Order: sequence, then C-alpha cells, then structure tokens
Amino acid sequence: MLKFRGPHNMSGGTDPLTGTPMKYIALIAIGTLLLLELTGSIPQSSVGGPLTIALVIFAAALAVGIRDAWLNNRGVLGWIVSIIVSFVGTFVAAEIGNLIFEAILPMMHLEGSLAESQHLLLYVGMIGMVLLTMLGSWTALRIVNRLR
Repeated sequence: MLKFRGPHNMSGGTDPLTGTPMKYIALIAIGTLLLLELTGSIPQSSVGGPLTIALVIFAAALAVGIRDAWLNNRGVLGWIVSIIVSFVGTFVAAEIGNLIFEAILPMMHLEGSLAESQHLLLYVGMIGMVLLTMLGSWTALRIVNRLR
C-alpha cells in the first residue's frame, strides 16, 4: 500500500515527478508500441501508422500530466494547466526527436521505408521517441512547477 510521504510527494524522493509510477508509464507505453508493431496492428500506410504511434505517445503524455496534477493536489485550473503543459512538452520533444532521427536515417542506407524493412532502427526509434517525449513532458512540468 502506498503511504503519503509529505504534502506533495508519494514516491519517497524529493521530486514528485520521478519515481516508480513514471517508470510504469514509460514501460506501458513502450510495451504497447512494441506489442502493436510485433502483432502487425500498426498500419503500414502513410497516415495510419504514425497516427497509431502518436496516439500511444499522447496517451503517455496525458498520464504524465494527470499524475502531476494528482500528486500536487491541483484544482481544476491546475489540472488543465498540467495536462496542457505536458502536451506542449511532448510536442517540443517530438520535434527535437524528429530532427535527430532525420539526421540518423540517411546514414543507414536502407532500401525502402523503415516500416517495410523492419530494421532494428524502427524499434529503437520507437522506444527512443517514447522516452524522449516523456522527458519533454516531464521537463515542461518541472519548469512550470518552479514558476508556480
């Protein structure tokens, strides 16, 4: 059973946004993406595949925002701000991740698309994107929490 360890912290550490629940959110998002990819549930089309991946990433961002609002006992406006800030951090991190991935991809000399080739970079890229977007969400929430 979880015990409340202070006015703003249930994880036992000094920061309410780190700890075991963040690891669970990341593991669930990564596991979901890998499971969807390995079962062939992510469409290979030009729109359906990226939208499916984005849905999982934004669900993880929503979970991070809800977790921040819950642990800090925010009011209604605080919940809205936490969720919006989490999404903004996710968008910024996704753009940074896109720039990095686009720089690496031409060096791989792949024949055809990455989704069709099922190259290891596909799975590493998915895992990296989830972790990077969660880091962006977490960082944005840290910045806003320091300003509150």
